Amino acid sequence: MAKVLIVDDHPLMREGLNELLAPEPDLAVCGEADSAASALRAIELLAPDIVVLDLTLGSDDGVALVGTLRERWPALPILVLSMHDEAVYGERLLAMGVRGYVMKQEASQVILTALRKVLAGEHYVSAALAGRLYARLTRNRDSSQPADALTGREREVLRHIARGQSTQDIAHALGMSAKTVDSHRRNMREKLGLGSAADLVRYAVQWASADDAPR
Repeated sequence: MAKVLIVDDHPLMREGLNELLAPEPDLAVCGEADSAASALRAIELLAPDIVVLDLTLGSDDGVALVGTLRERWPALPILVLSMHDEAVYGERLLAMGVRGYVMKQEASQVILTALRKVLAGEHYVSAALAGRLYARLTRNRDSSQPADALTGREREVLRHIARGQSTQDIAHALGMSAKTVDSHRRNMREKLGLGSAADLVRYAVQWASADDAPR
């Protein structure tokens, strides 16, 4: 059973998520937090398998909290569940390492699907956000080489990047040094004509989704 930590400053939202997850045999709320400080304490004490995070936490900045979580617990999956438009925050947060982004007005089943996908090591975004990411990827490809230009090892690294893993996580998984992983990242950006690390993350997510799609 996966342990879910809810980070939201609205008691009714936390209560609603508790009620949503209570009947699910594979998901259990292990704790709640209503601020950045209480979220950090809860992660230390409860070791959740996933954090469901709102971006509005009273006077705290949810985006800054995401950055802190990625630094301190780089392997911890984060699913953003927010009222803020994904068009404004979605791409930025995915580039920071968030595994999924769901708007609060989505149906309960969408939230459950997103949770399970993220826990399985996948990404979850809406069709609209996926379309924007694909459009950006297409524009990048206009002036870049396809993934076929990458070596087999580089494609392995790219797949791990798509899963939201940090350089250290990838190095451990593939049995190489962090310096070598960073070198692969630089080489891939050059081969693919991508200007930034965030562009590489977006490319990786779209490439992995297309590569895993049924044929």
